[in-house]
Amino acid sequence: MMFADGELLNWFCESDTPRHATLFDPAKQSPAEAALKAKIVVEVGSKLILIGGSTDTPNDLVNATVVAIKEVVDVPVVLFPGGAHALSPNADGILFMMLMNSKNPRFLIGEQVKGATWLYENGVEMLPTAYLICEPGGKVGEVGNAIPLTSPEEVISYSLCAKGYGMKIVYLEAGSGAESPVHTDMIKVAHADCLIVGGGIRTKEDVRNAVEAGADWIVTGTLIEDYEIDLLAEKLKTLFLHLHK
Repeated sequence: MMFADGELLNWFCESDTPRHATLFDPAKQSPAEAALKAKIVVEVGSKLILIGGSTDTPNDLVNATVVAIKEVVDVPVVLFPGGAHALSPNADGILFMMLMNSKNPRFLIGEQVKGATWLYENGVEMLPTAYLICEPGGKVGEVGNAIPLTSPEEVISYSLCAKGYGMKIVYLEAGSGAESPVHTDMIKVAHADCLIVGGGIRTKEDVRNAVEAGADWIVTGTLIEDYEIDLLAEKLKTLFLHLHK
C-alpha cells in the first residue's frame, strides 16, 4: 500500500471497528517463511503486519523480511523496532515509540535520536507512539528496563502524559509470550485516539475482553511461531470472530 506523508497515521486511527495486527520477528523465521505466513494471516483478516522483536536483529534481515512480505500482501507493513539498528527503507512506516515507563534514557529518547534522521531521509513515516509495559512485562520489560504498570491509575497518568506530548497512539504491552494479557481494567481507562493492545493474547476470550474494553488494535505474534502453517489459518479465524461483528 502507498501512503502520502501523514496518511498512514490517519489510517491507523480512522476505523470504527477493532482490527488485528500480526507481529513478525525477523529472527524467528526466514524472510520466505515470513512472507508465506503473512499471506495467510492477511487472507484470514489481519489488517497490518508489524516487523520487529529481537533486540539484536540486523538491518539487512529486517529489510529482507519487509521486502518479502510486501511482495505478497496488500496491507501496511510497519516497523516495530527494538532499536535504531532494526530499520528498513521499504517499510510503510514505523511505530516511533517512547517506552515511557523505562528507567533507561536509551529507550526514552536515545534510540529515537539515533534513527530519526535516517527515517526522515528515507521517507519512512514516523507514527508517534507511547509504548507502555504493563504487568507482567516479560522479556521486553527486562530488556527495556521498564517498571511494569500495575494499576488503572498509572495507565491514566501515562496515557494523558502521552496525549500532552501529542501522541495519538498508545500501545499497552503485556510482553511477548506473557502468561496473561493486559488486564481489561487498564485497557478501559487509557486515553488515546488509537489504542493498541498486545502480549499474552491467545484465545478468542482474550480478544473479546480486549475489544469490549476498548482496544482499537489487537496484536498477536507468538501464535505464528507456535502454529504450523496448515493450522495457523484456523487458529486465527477463531480469534477474529470478535473483530468482525
